[in-house]
Amino acid sequence: MGRDGRSYDVFVIGPSGEQLTRADLPPPDLKRWVSRCKAEVVLAVQGGLMTIDEARERYRLSREEFVSWQHRLMRDGIAVLKVGYSRTHGHTSRH
Repeated sequence: MGRDGRSYDVFVIGPSGEQLTRADLPPPDLKRWVSRCKAEVVLAVQGGLMTIDEARERYRLSREEFVSWQHRLMRDGIAVLKVGYSRTHGHTSRH
């Protein structure tokens, strides 16, 4: 709630230009990470919807995995997130 007593929705702008709230973020039990979902999580952290530690806990991400998503999104855009880190084998894989 704002200082003036009105309720405000907290949101960030998502990878497609849409408004994202915490309710719009991928579910914690997501099995298949597509580039859009990775970008939504990174943008949520950068926009203050959640902290990096909250994102890591919610999605069971290593710091390296999250930072790699963040770095690639900022450097090259959403398309580069299609090549991802394999959690089980520690090498890149196509998603």
